[in-house]
Amino acid sequence: MIIQGYNFFCDMPEDTRYLRRAQPDERFIEENMVFILPDRLRKFRRHLWHVRRNPGPVHVYVPLFRVNTRVASEPLPTEYGAVQDVYPFYTHTTHRRGRALDYYVLFIFRDKDSYVRCNAALAAGA
Repeated sequence: MIIQGYNFFCDMPEDTRYLRRAQPDERFIEENMVFILPDRLRKFRRHLWHVRRNPGPVHVYVPLFRVNTRVASEPLPTEYGAVQDVYPFYTHTTHRRGRALDYYVLFIFRDKDSYVRCNAALAAGA
């Protein structure tokens, strides 16, 4: 995978969870989601992005928009449903106009130092 304009990226950890509104009002599902990050990743919240693969034969991904997040120790918003596991949701691709979109959530870093620190925090929870 290549993230356009970025050299360093990490996957979310397995202990990340998400919330969705009971009454969706989004153009697509991901706009309505709030991800609950483990407390050890609170410093990296601004680095978490939704990314999408560019059409074509190469696996080049572009950042779409920053992920809406909470840290596990913060109070959860009341207008959302029950806490859900992230990974079963992301095993299904989003379909638009009859074609599947290859779509992920990643921590994206502009510098190696932030990438190394985030990797250490991810490993600490494993």
